[in-house]
Amino acid sequence: MKKLFRSGAWFYLPALLLVAFFVAYPFFNAVCISFVRWNGYSASRTFIGLGNYLTMLGDRVFRSTFFNTLVYGFGSTALDVALGLALAVFLDAKFPGRNLTRTVIYLPVLISGLVMGYIMYFMFQYSHGALNDILLLFGLEAVDWLADRQKAVAVITLVNSWQFVGNTMIIFLAGLQSIPRSCYEAAELDGAVGWQRFRNITLPLLLPATSSAVILNLIGGLKLYEIIVALTGGGPAKGSHSLSTFIADEYFSSEKAGYAAALGVFSFVFIMVVANLVNGYFRRKEREQG
Repeated sequence: MKKLFRSGAWFYLPALLLVAFFVAYPFFNAVCISFVRWNGYSASRTFIGLGNYLTMLGDRVFRSTFFNTLVYGFGSTALDVALGLALAVFLDAKFPGRNLTRTVIYLPVLISGLVMGYIMYFMFQYSHGALNDILLLFGLEAVDWLADRQKAVAVITLVNSWQFVGNTMIIFLAGLQSIPRSCYEAAELDGAVGWQRFRNITLPLLLPATSSAVILNLIGGLKLYEIIVALTGGGPAKGSHSLSTFIADEYFSSEKAGYAAALGVFSFVFIMVVANLVNGYFRRKEREQG
């Protein structure tokens, strides 16, 4: 015990208690609830074993929701990483107004996802939406962006990408500024310029930044919630739900707490597995490169 106190390991105790109380206990409780049929508030619970998980496999709405979640996760990540890298390369150069441009691009990150969703709702709504007003101004027909499932999913993905592209840009800017100038000077001596220098010097040395950007965006996209609630509420006909919004809908609207808990357990395990697989892939690439 004295050795433990001398090493300072006991300083970890508050953090461990917080993790146990806010992560481990709720997850264990959700696992227990996922094995019962329960409406979320009554005293009676019926044990049904794996019934909720079997229901999940045959649920058409779950399959659609799971596909949407993959689009939100991987689609937003691809857009954010591509656009964030392009912006970082552009804003790494020196020109008048560079700092102001960086600030403007980063500002949406500071806004709540719910607020951003409501702002974008007034942009994409059918009646008097800003985008449709512009289309009408040019003599084109208004489009009901949020009434069609495919359009709604695309709009949500774009809004989520646009809000957090500033975060990705900052990550890549930090990576670019950590690359030694000597690497570029050596490349120039070898005759590498433009695209060759970017492909052979910049991209490989940005691997740690790319890893961070991909994992953060992927996790954020796979658990997307606020923007969907504000823009579509999961509609039309539950067609734009993510796993997170579907869980809330099943618990509070349908009063299926057991099924919602099973969905939550699946979502947690799925995101954890995907994040670890992606992280492991980037770690292997870094070791191969190093």
